[in-house]
Amino acid sequence: MGTALIYDEEMTKYKLLWVDPACKIEVPERLTVSYEALVKNGLADRCVSVPVREATDADILQVHSEEYLEAVKKTPYMTLEDLKEFTLQYGDVYFHPNIYHCAKLAAGAALQLVDSVMMGKVKNGMALVRPPGHHSMRSAANGFCVFNNVAIATRYAKQKYGLKRVLIVDWDIHHGQGVQYGFEDDPSVLYFSWHRYEHQKFWPQLRESDYDSVGKDKGAGFNVNVPWNKVGMKNSDYLSVFFHVLLPVAYEFCPDLVMVCAGFDSAIGDPEGEMCATPDIFAHLTHLLMNLSGGKLCAVLEGGYNLTSLPQSVCQTVQTLLGDPAPRPTNLDGPCESALESLHCTRSAHRQYWSCLKHAAELPASEISTKRIKLAKEEKEEEKKTETVQEEKSVEEKVWPEPPKRASPLNRTAVVLPDDVTCPDRCTRFSSSENPDPVTVNKLRENLLKAAGDSSALTTLCSLTALVEKMEQSEICNGLALVPDVSTAMVCLVQHAVTASNRRVLVVCVGGALDQSLFKDDGKTLLVQFSNKESEETKSKYNISVCLKKGCGDVSGFICAVLSLLLPLGYEYDPSLVLLVRMADSGLCDSAWQQLTGLLQGLAQGRTLVLMQESEKACVGITASSLLGDAAPSLGQLCAPLPEDVEAMERLRQRLQVDWKLLQTTAPETGRGDED
Repeated sequence: MGTALIYDEEMTKYKLLWVDPACKIEVPERLTVSYEALVKNGLADRCVSVPVREATDADILQVHSEEYLEAVKKTPYMTLEDLKEFTLQYGDVYFHPNIYHCAKLAAGAALQLVDSVMMGKVKNGMALVRPPGHHSMRSAANGFCVFNNVAIATRYAKQKYGLKRVLIVDWDIHHGQGVQYGFEDDPSVLYFSWHRYEHQKFWPQLRESDYDSVGKDKGAGFNVNVPWNKVGMKNSDYLSVFFHVLLPVAYEFCPDLVMVCAGFDSAIGDPEGEMCATPDIFAHLTHLLMNLSGGKLCAVLEGGYNLTSLPQSVCQTVQTLLGDPAPRPTNLDGPCESALESLHCTRSAHRQYWSCLKHAAELPASEISTKRIKLAKEEKEEEKKTETVQEEKSVEEKVWPEPPKRASPLNRTAVVLPDDVTCPDRCTRFSSSENPDPVTVNKLRENLLKAAGDSSALTTLCSLTALVEKMEQSEICNGLALVPDVSTAMVCLVQHAVTASNRRVLVVCVGGALDQSLFKDDGKTLLVQFSNKESEETKSKYNISVCLKKGCGDVSGFICAVLSLLLPLGYEYDPSLVLLVRMADSGLCDSAWQQLTGLLQGLAQGRTLVLMQESEKACVGITASSLLGDAAPSLGQLCAPLPEDVEAMERLRQRLQVDWKLLQTTAPETGRGDED
């Protein structure tokens, strides 16, 4: 199974035919530069090309009214003056004689993508379409959008494939009000949107774009809005919202399909967004969604108007869908105060609907993102002129480096296994063919002697140290090993790995209880342990114990801890190697183990080495599958974590957030200022 790419040059064949400052940025080149970048970087050839088709009337009428459809059908026959007059009925959109045809292709491309994914022809994919869709409403074009591509595809997927739950993630910088209106009373569709809002000053200037618009009737809680009230949001701000709002709710919701309104006007340099998130962040956002719904993910292009950051962001997204390791995360200096205020408000507004947010702090005393007093017309016009000048100046000053080249080793997964254990399909059995360094051997022998090791264990450890070196050199992406004693192997590997001055190792231990004194508190190692054993309270920021009452056997509590504690810690620490250790008494179910393994590969450019006891032979296949990039199976809809675990995790988060800024969920008195 591969990654679908849907593109048709026909969708470039319309443009603005008159002068309209609001619409001049929606140009055919948006599509061509995106596709050309995929070709230039060799990504298009790696994808499965899927032809477009026109959406039928029946497809479109699942979302739009018959009167609206019939009106749009007449546009190919209109004169220029007729088109101008027709356009005036709607907001910030334009029509062209060919736009009806292109709009049917755009919606049809989304349908083709859904079919390809749901029928198992591909595992995921992206549709490069134009016109975009998420602003169009039942009876109105809006914001460059004619038909609501993702909404049409969502209804189609539910009807044709009997899906019970669909997640729509809208990371475009504008609020997709058309999607919200279409599903706000529907509990089978969870709609998440972050968007530039600025206390209702930013287009589309809707009261219902604020954090407290949570859905209606049975759909209450299934509409999640995160309003950005400042420009200049960075990678940390985006990741914080994923860790503390979207991912916990999405895992609890348990979608059968993930649809992404993939608007890249939220990237740096865009004249609409004015944000500072770099294109590589979309690699991470995509990766974090890829283990939901068994990997069934359909991304459909929405906005994106900077012809440099747009193609870069598209390439980062598609490369991640193809399974290439994500780049090291950059510029993670913690969320700004305004982002934390929005995060706080959204979590508080949804705490009554989602068990994963029940511990969220109550709404702040002062209203932060709410009802704005309407400005007089003259004041609005003056404000708009000022913003335009600031916008042009801002865009000119923004400079960012090319996204880093992403290494994709030919050898994805190497395994170090006893001779009697079969090597999993698509993996390579690894053993060091070179003579080990005598200094390394002596150090390993010293550690082994302490643990009564033998020669076979020494041979295994020598192979593991060689494997780590191959991973560091990007000859191998990740690895898996069965060892006689995981504790000894882990300590030896950490001591070996940190001898290089630039290496930082994240150790994630599931089950058991490690002696934290074995790890130096020098910042070269971050240890996070999950168990049901209380450990001595330590003030170290680098040795962290997460105690769960039922241990890792309680999936809800474990996943909650992974999403809200482990991932923020891991991303902020930014290791060069992840060492994932499974103790024999972990008690973790297979699907949760695979989710953990998959999520951690967003770190360290995918350099993850998994250590398991020799008795864990039954887990070799599923672990290798996750390391190879296969999506983890669904966990099912999660119940509420144990109250004791929630309280313990919250106490831990409160203690650690002083040192680890990505753990923050409310605005601190000090932190990264908005002026940054």
